[in-house]
Amino acid sequence: MKLGREFLAFGLVGVAGFVVDVSVLYLAAPWLGWYAARVLSFVAAATATWALNRRYTFTTRHADTSLGREYLRYLVTMLGGAAVNYAVYVATLHWVGGPWAPALGVALGSCTGLVVNFLSARYFVFRARRGP
Repeated sequence: MKLGREFLAFGLVGVAGFVVDVSVLYLAAPWLGWYAARVLSFVAAATATWALNRRYTFTTRHADTSLGREYLRYLVTMLGGAAVNYAVYVATLHWVGGPWAPALGVALGSCTGLVVNFLSARYFVFRARRGP
């Protein structure tokens, strides 16, 4: 049942990442616009979720590499989910109006990228440690 616990924890960490994502998006959008600000907000959210997933979700599955390499591997592997996430975000901005459309786009995009990101994190970034 470890897989189920990890998926639940990953989802809860994702909620925290959503808060970071939307906060940075709305703070940066007046200077960068909604599209460029979304790139910055993704990096901020990915950084926060990497740290939280490392600490709470995959505590026994740290990569057998340096912290910096693990972080970069996490960012790169999250790009698969990010591509889906960003496409849904852009589509939402085109189809939905109003001040909450960007937040809705982030939420819908996060939900669509969840499974891709979880599998990437579990099997490529935080692989189980090999025996001695």
